[in-house]
Amino acid sequence: MGDRPVIDQLNLVVRDMEASVAFYRLLGVEVGETPEDWADWAPHHRSAEVGIDLDFDSVRFARRWDAGSDGARVVIGFKLASRQAVDEMFRTLTTAGYAGRQEPWDAFWGARYAVVADPDGNPVGLMSPVDPDRRSDGPDPATF
Repeated sequence: MGDRPVIDQLNLVVRDMEASVAFYRLLGVEVGETPEDWADWAPHHRSAEVGIDLDFDSVRFARRWDAGSDGARVVIGFKLASRQAVDEMFRTLTTAGYAGRQEPWDAFWGARYAVVADPDGNPVGLMSPVDPDRRSDGPDPATF
C-alpha cells in the first residue's frame, strides 16, 4: 500500500435506513441483508460492495463514532454504461418519487450527467463515459 492513504470506505449517514436502502437498490447497488444474528443492527447499519465499501449508518449510530457529525454531504457519483443509461436511470428514479436536482444534460466535459437526491437529500451524480468528440470549452471559470 505504501505510505500514502488510500480511500477504501464511504459511510452515508441516513435518517431512514429502509428508504435509503430502497433508493440505492433501485439504482442498482447490491445492499446486503443484515445477518440474522445481527438483526438488532438492521435499523442502524447496512453494507454494500461497490469497489470500495459503501456503508449506511443511522444518525444515532454515526454520533457514536463521530461525535461531531453535522450531516455534511458530498456528491456520490455513479458511472453508467452509456448516455442513454443516464437518461433511463434518471427517469427510473424520478418516476419512483426521488427528487431530480439536475436533469440529464450534455456536459461540457463530454459526458451525459444528471443528479438525483437520495432520501436524505444527498446529491447522487449519474454520469456516462466521457466522449472526447462531445467536449466543449464550457463556461469561463473566471465568471464563477
